[in-house]
Amino acid sequence: MIYTKEVEIGGKTLSFETGRFARQASGSVMVRYGDTMVLVAAVASPKAMEGIDFFPLQVEYREKQAAVGKFPGGFFKREGKPSEKEILTARLIDRPIRPLFDDNYRNETQIVATTHSFDRVNDSDVIAICGASAALAVSNIPFLGPIAGVRVGRVDGSFIVNPTFEEIEKSDLELVVAGTEDSIMMVEGEALQVSEEVMLDALRFAQEQIAKIVAAIKELVAECGKPKMTVEPKEVDRELFNEVKQLAYNRLSDIINTVMAKQERSDAFDSLFKETNEALAEKYPEMEGTINGFLHDFQYELIRKCILEKNLRLDGRKTHEIRPITIELGVLPRTHASALFTRGETQSLTTLTLGSKNDQQIIDGLMEETVKRFNLHYNFPPFSVGEVGRYSGVGRREVGHGNLAERSLKNMLPDEKDFPYAIRLVSDILESNGSSSMATVCAGSLALMDGGVPVKKAVAGIAMGLIKEGDAFAVLSDILGNEDHFGDMDFKVAGTADGVTGFQMDIKIKGVSFEIMEIALRQAKEGRMHILGIMNSAIAEPRPELCPFAPTLVSLTIPTDLIGSIIGPGGKTIQGMQKEFGVDISIEDDGTVQIAGPDAESANSAATRIKLMTTQPTVGETYDGVVTKLMDFGALVEILPGKSGLMHISEIDLKKVQKVSDYFKEGDKVKVKLLRMENGKYSLSRKALLKEAAAEAKKNEE
Repeated sequence: MIYTKEVEIGGKTLSFETGRFARQASGSVMVRYGDTMVLVAAVASPKAMEGIDFFPLQVEYREKQAAVGKFPGGFFKREGKPSEKEILTARLIDRPIRPLFDDNYRNETQIVATTHSFDRVNDSDVIAICGASAALAVSNIPFLGPIAGVRVGRVDGSFIVNPTFEEIEKSDLELVVAGTEDSIMMVEGEALQVSEEVMLDALRFAQEQIAKIVAAIKELVAECGKPKMTVEPKEVDRELFNEVKQLAYNRLSDIINTVMAKQERSDAFDSLFKETNEALAEKYPEMEGTINGFLHDFQYELIRKCILEKNLRLDGRKTHEIRPITIELGVLPRTHASALFTRGETQSLTTLTLGSKNDQQIIDGLMEETVKRFNLHYNFPPFSVGEVGRYSGVGRREVGHGNLAERSLKNMLPDEKDFPYAIRLVSDILESNGSSSMATVCAGSLALMDGGVPVKKAVAGIAMGLIKEGDAFAVLSDILGNEDHFGDMDFKVAGTADGVTGFQMDIKIKGVSFEIMEIALRQAKEGRMHILGIMNSAIAEPRPELCPFAPTLVSLTIPTDLIGSIIGPGGKTIQGMQKEFGVDISIEDDGTVQIAGPDAESANSAATRIKLMTTQPTVGETYDGVVTKLMDFGALVEILPGKSGLMHISEIDLKKVQKVSDYFKEGDKVKVKLLRMENGKYSLSRKALLKEAAAEAKKNEE
């Protein structure tokens, strides 16, 4: 039987349908908004996985090129590995859903969202979030939702829910917000330096829309929802629990209440874990996992208690304090710019590379093919946390962190017409104990300024945390790794002195109040201003000149009907110029030509050649030509690149010329005058110039 529910969101119908597609999944829903349709299927293993201490959830999102009537690019004409957009959308689905499962649930669970129809007006990511929630809600999987997701924009001061791509272009704010009917679970987005008050208003607006969608999903569940599978509570061995507590609780408390560096504290915890397991190994064989679980629970309790009751954090700071910051610029001599940003035990080494239009990334997805001028790539090697790990490509976390930093910085870049370079930032995290994505924002802003990129303003980022027990709570500025792990919220805010540019929030509890979010935003602004002050003391303005190793770009405009002559047959002409001058040349359909050279001389020489090639000869003008061919009746002379004329034998000299070869050979330079143009043919004369010179000399003698 097919069940359908509809709800109006932003003047359009959002519909959920189950019972027709993917019926063997634990739960499946086709979601439609406009003509964009996403099928989401959720499946869970009937048995829990043994011997694991985490929830084995896998979320996948894929886009079918057939959804817009396109063939996939490449040789195989088949969809390949997920694009960055697909990875980021999978993360958007995962982050608000993951906290809403029972702590004891260990069944392998998979959510697969696939876009089967796309109208190029309504984005599929927020639709997929809603579909994943609905598929889980109608299934037998013990999901504690439902949730919903919406996108919020703001045009001319008015909020818009699920804005079209055209409306997003006009918006000064773009947020993807997910939550339950009464609380926010996840936020991701960017803004054009909006205030914290506007951000809160946007979240309140989103919450109202989310509540309507959640209500529709609940109605669907009431009609066709399956009974939920039972989650067996974990049996606790009280005797073992008490022995572990007696052995380790007070010593754990001593470690947590003593200010230590990250590695020292980690070593102390490891040593205590090892000693506790060894002391109990004979009486409780093969119970190491259970013992470590108890120890982890004690850590959770004691760290949170220390912060809430003593206002004391692991490194001795108060809740609002920022760790010491050091900044070094230009640390890498042959890059176009570099910045080493260190905050406590978190360190980003970020490099800047400038390029030409040929270095821009081509984006080929469900939308029309576009180019991307600015890329920020984030790398998190295992040595940054003192671990050994495999190098197997960029992970989802790295893609997500890089995207957040990129969105936080991109709106402060100069317009392309004023600064036509392609821009790449690479953040290599060398140490991590806290938010490395926000360190990347700071290091990226510094590297841009160190490289002479005329950014509008400096951008800094900070990560906020939350410890909440009942009505008591503490908002933490500049959180440590352990505070993130044992805390309830990861709230990242990036911006300038004038407003927010990037925003991300994830929580591990059912929700947080707007009062807490308001406090967190205010505290984040104070921390951001502190960091910006330190950054400005290192470099207050972009350097006046680019690095000498950066390419020189020269731009010019040519008539569109002459583009073909610059490119030449099979690209022969443009390739020849690139080889001759050692430059890269790109030509737009509107006639804009960009030349990127290793230095000003090569770029300007190529530009001069192109200007000459697109210059139309003028009758009566004098040209410095080159003899290209000798004939019995005259010589062909190239007066401009690609434009040659005939210098007849009678126009070579004042006296009669018997043989052209008596005067010229191929390759000789000769100054000539253009006498006339007929049917695209040019008549040239050296004789005319000789006459003028003789007349001038005679005049001077008189």
